[in-house]
Amino acid sequence: MLSTTSAPRRTVAVGSVLAVLAVGVIALNLRPGATSVGPLMESVLRAYGQGALAAGLLTALPCLAFGVLGLLAVPIARRLGLTGTVLASMVLVVIGLLLRPLAGSFGMFVALSALVLLGPALGNVLVPAWIKLHGGMRTVALMTLYSVVLAVGGSLGAALAVPLADAVAANWRGSLQAWGLIGVLAVIVWALVLTRTRHDFPPSPPRSELTGSLLRSPTAIALTLTFALQSLNAYTQFGMLPQLLTDAGLSRARAGTLVAMIAGWGIVGGLVMPTVIARARGLHWIVASFGLLTTAGYLGLLLAPAVSPVLWACVLGIGGFAFPTVIALLPARTRSPLVTARLSGMAQPLGYILAALGPIAAGTLLGATGSTAVVLIFLAGTGLLLAVAGFRAGLPRTVDDELVRAP
Repeated sequence: MLSTTSAPRRTVAVGSVLAVLAVGVIALNLRPGATSVGPLMESVLRAYGQGALAAGLLTALPCLAFGVLGLLAVPIARRLGLTGTVLASMVLVVIGLLLRPLAGSFGMFVALSALVLLGPALGNVLVPAWIKLHGGMRTVALMTLYSVVLAVGGSLGAALAVPLADAVAANWRGSLQAWGLIGVLAVIVWALVLTRTRHDFPPSPPRSELTGSLLRSPTAIALTLTFALQSLNAYTQFGMLPQLLTDAGLSRARAGTLVAMIAGWGIVGGLVMPTVIARARGLHWIVASFGLLTTAGYLGLLLAPAVSPVLWACVLGIGGFAFPTVIALLPARTRSPLVTARLSGMAQPLGYILAALGPIAAGTLLGATGSTAVVLIFLAGTGLLLAVAGFRAGLPRTVDDELVRAP
């Protein structure tokens, strides 16, 4: 149970400029540590003498880390506050980013990668709750900013990985290490935010019914499954799609650009979906369509790759609107900031744990069959499941109401 018995604390207002800066820099830093590895996967595996199974593990690692470590987010935030937890985790992330490329063994590289992913694991859960608590009338705008910059960071991580490596004498280590410098900015900004917010974990709502299990809420379950299936596709795309594309004859740089294009569509989704969620009546059909587009994109790469890889990348990118949609639905389908934190603390960690099965399965299928077609068929099937879960998640319900009504 994730209720809290602490006494209510007065929330200190965070100014608009500082709030925008805080949300922007943290969103920028939550994805490059994960997405920058995929385009360099071949070089990393060669350096450590690893093969396809290791590629599947590295691809699944963000989901596993986000899931397992994300479960710790709410308990830690109770002790340190939302802001304090994000700040502490980013300090560890910077250390991990700077040390990971220097790892002398593959096991140490994996361990430091887990440290790099600690900040995103906690930030994924806590930033939507932080926005709900401190956003006020700016909540929709800040969620829009968060979704957009999250996509920008993910796209830049994939797009710049190979160019950065080439810029430092084909050194993949320097490419991965560069993101630690950007992380320092997030540490500075959130340290400033902490001087204003202090301990800012939201107090319990007056109605004790809201402390029950979120498994009583169909909306919470649907959001968790939607998040899981979208993340499964996103991280398989980040980690393994570059390899699938290079196996089909594209250059590493071209494959990285296409994956960055898929991630880049998230910028558009992040801009429009929070407003669509606030205004649309038939949202469930919209969310379901993203799953169908995801299936269509994979089938296009499988059945008609010569038409245009760019076209299918765009279809997959629009299907990826499911991610900013489900992120924006976390505060939109709750009323209390505490319920937002609890929902985020369930949907994202459990969703990521389920999502980790996708890259592992894809890597296993590729290693066992050597066939990219089998992997694409598997991923196309997950798009259909995403359509079903997204339809239910898009229905106009609130988790708070379902918790009160549940027996």
